[in-house]
Amino acid sequence: MNSTMFWTGALAALIAIGIWLVRRSFFRVEEGTVGVVKSFGAAEHVSGDEHRLRTWPPGIHMKWPWETAICVELMEKSVDLSGERGRTAMAADGTKLRFDSILRYQAVEARLSDYLFGMRNPREHVTGLFTCLLRNEIANFGVAPPARPAGDAAQPTTALARPKRNSDRPTVDMGSFAQLRRERAQLNKAIAEFCHEQIGDRYGIHFNAVDLVDILPPDELAVALNAVIHAESEAGARYFRAEGDCQQQLLAAEEGLAIARTRAMAVEQEMRTLSSYLAKLDDAGTLALYVERRRAEVLGEAKAVYVQAPLSI
Repeated sequence: MNSTMFWTGALAALIAIGIWLVRRSFFRVEEGTVGVVKSFGAAEHVSGDEHRLRTWPPGIHMKWPWETAICVELMEKSVDLSGERGRTAMAADGTKLRFDSILRYQAVEARLSDYLFGMRNPREHVTGLFTCLLRNEIANFGVAPPARPAGDAAQPTTALARPKRNSDRPTVDMGSFAQLRRERAQLNKAIAEFCHEQIGDRYGIHFNAVDLVDILPPDELAVALNAVIHAESEAGARYFRAEGDCQQQLLAAEEGLAIARTRAMAVEQEMRTLSSYLAKLDDAGTLALYVERRRAEVLGEAKAVYVQAPLSI
């Protein structure tokens, strides 16, 4: 009985070890990633090239049970450089701005050794690197590069300070906030060019782009801008209200003038008709009798009659 239990337990242990060995001997690489194998902490390199890691394409692959497989994504990644409340930077004119930006990058298969083992935390390292780069570029945006002696081929320190981009810089004198918002596409392009030329694939990463999503003014400037917008809106409303009142008064005056003109024309027509009638009476020799009769009618309808006495001499 004891012997049977012993062999049963041993067989179960062997089966469990076999399953563990089988699971440890295979690894799967997903699409869009590559596999890297480490043996006792040392990564396997390409034969004859100590700086390039050996990679496995997507699929199922075998390895020794004591080896460890690492899957590295080669797809483009995006990192939000803004943080919870946005990053801040000092512009060329001393204005403190807040900016929201996104970094897009992807690992380079030929430089995976630098990406995996050259940085302790690649994501934090890249975030800090490009945050400093953005602050430097925003601080020097639109600033003319200092004059260099003839024959001095020293490399510039910022993307927009390069002499070959002098023709691209705007020449209009404006505030840094307005200039950065207006030339944001140029700033993105300049940062991308600077990354490709000065940084390249040094960290085992290909930097596709750094997108400035938004540039926000400081709180004091935001309050001032809101006050200006409110004042402009209120001034516009008052202007249109006054214009409406003036138009209404003008229309009323035009209508009053038209009514007065019509009344004057009616009075003129009445006077013409009366004049024509009196002329006919005069031609007939009865004008004096008509005037005398009309005077008697008026005096007869009057409630009081005032007679002017002749002056005594």
